[in-house]
Formats: sequence, C-alpha cells, structure tokens
Amino acid sequence: MAANLGGGSTDADGGPVRHIPVLLSEVLAALDARPGKIILDGTFGAGGYTMAILDAGADVIALDRDPTAIAAGQALVAARGGHLTLHHTQFSHLADYAPEGGLDGVVLDIGVSSMQIDEAERGFSFQRNGPLDMRMSGAGVSAADVVNRAKVGDLIRIFGFLGEEKQAGRIARAIEKQRLREPFRTTRDLAGLIEVVTPRKAKDKIHPATRVFQALRVFVNDELGELAQALFAAEQALKPGGRLVVVTFHSLEDRIVKKFFTERSGKASGSRHLPMVHERAATFEPVGKPMIAASEAEAEINPRARSAKLRAGQRTSAPAERPDMAIFDLPDLASLDKIGV
Repeated sequence: MAANLGGGSTDADGGPVRHIPVLLSEVLAALDARPGKIILDGTFGAGGYTMAILDAGADVIALDRDPTAIAAGQALVAARGGHLTLHHTQFSHLADYAPEGGLDGVVLDIGVSSMQIDEAERGFSFQRNGPLDMRMSGAGVSAADVVNRAKVGDLIRIFGFLGEEKQAGRIARAIEKQRLREPFRTTRDLAGLIEVVTPRKAKDKIHPATRVFQALRVFVNDELGELAQALFAAEQALKPGGRLVVVTFHSLEDRIVKKFFTERSGKASGSRHLPMVHERAATFEPVGKPMIAASEAEAEINPRARSAKLRAGQRTSAPAERPDMAIFDLPDLASLDKIGV
C-alpha cells in the first residue's frame, strides 16, 4: 500500500519514480483551496501538494514523520513568509496542530516518498542495496528486526494480508531456515532469497519481492493504523464545511478510507438477519464522485498514478463520533513492540 509520505513511489521493479504529485488538479478542486483558508497537509514529503495549495492562496500546516523531509522543507518554509508551518510528527496526531477554529481542509497522500526510495540507506527499495530498515521516522523496530525475529506464523500473516502475497507461507519458512544460518541485514539479502524461493516468471509484471517489501514497510510503520487514526483526527479537527481529501495507492488503504466515509455518512446499517441500526447524524457528506482515478494521460506521464484513488468528504456540523477501530475490520497482526518475544 502503498503510506505517509507524499509524492513518489516505485515502479513494478522497485526502482525510483521522479516526484510528481498525483491527481494534483483533482486534489486542489476537492480541497477548494483558496485565499483565507487553512489546510493541513498530513504527508508533506517533497512538498508537491503543499506548494500547489500555497500557490492557490491558502495557508498550510504541513506534517511529516520523516526528519529528512522536515529538513528539506525548511527552505520552502522560509520562502513562504509565514504562510507555511512544518512539523515533525505522525499524521495521526494532526488534530494537535489544528487552529482553535478548526481546519478548512486536510489532505493525505498515502504512498511512500520518492526521497525515501532514492536513499539506499533507508532500505525501502530492493533495487538499491542497503540496510534492511524501512522506518520512515528512523526510530523503532526495523524491517530487519521483523524478518530476523518474528515467528513464522506472524510473517505469514504480515506477508499474506499486508502484501497480499500468495506464496507467504513458502517465503516465511525459507526466511526462518535462512536466518538460522545468518541473519538478514540488507535489502539484497531478502530480495535474493525471495527470487530463489519464488522465481520470476515471464508473465509476471512485478518483481517477486515487491509484495513482501510492501508488507514489511506497511507493518514497520503501522501504516494502516496510522491512516485509520488520521481519519478520526481529521473528523475532530475540521470545521463545518471543511474538506477531507485522501489519495491512496493500494486496495487495503482505499478500503479503509471508503469504510470511513460510508460509516460517517449517517446511513442506517445492518442486515436482513439483524435488527436495523438507527440512522445517525452524518459527520461527512460526499464531495464529487465517490472515487476519482487518474486519467490515462496522467498515468502515462506518471506511472505512480496508475493505482491512485481519490476520495473526499465535507464535514457537517454534527459532533465527531467516537473513534472505533473496529469499523475497519483490520487483522490481528503481531505487535511491533513484541516481535520475537
């Protein structure tokens, strides 16, 4: 899934793609960015959306969990004369940075940044050999920790759910056997093993390690949990009429966003086998089409746009509902802080 990270990604073989903001005009239209508005960019990355929002006349509060992105963005902060503030934090904490009167907009680009992919030492791409790391913040449990210490059953669930890898069991068992001989240290160590265990076939469009690397990145950075918490935070931080715009690149992330907007639509839910649940006051109303995908022309120019999906909602005056992770039906995966315990 591709998660917190703003403006770049990998191609099918895990190589870098030049930073181009995806669905930029559609994002600006959905945000209704214009002078007098305060919009929070929860995934600053290389600053693509932030710069466009500033150019539209709005003020921006930008967040990123990656210290490298924060350092790189200081020149833009200085150049924009008080119209941009940049904070080093996870976007699940976005409500802490909202002004007293609330935000006019929140935008989240849930994909890995081109800057992170391009730095071999970050360990995001198997095309660039480096430490098996993948931590966006640079702190906490690394991908190497997971691969070397997690139980086989946990690896199977991580690869199977977060990477939708059909050969999760075979790969996990091969990892267990290999790490007894020598621990995995680099991206090449892991990608090389996967290439042997599940060789690439002529009809395959992606490298055999792609889904496992995706799963590890999502798990190490708790990307699904972060996204879910950020949606709840946006519900609290947006003023009536404020817009929430989310661009996703993976079905798991898009499913979470879709479930959130459906859940917050106020429509009655239930089944023919259970009593009808009473309608609730909607906290979000749809903005435009339920889902917007990139045009063929944009996808041709920017490969990252091929899988992009935009969903947007407008905040009503109804009070924010209680955050409830159960609505997303996420799997019970191993706890990051208990890997290998």
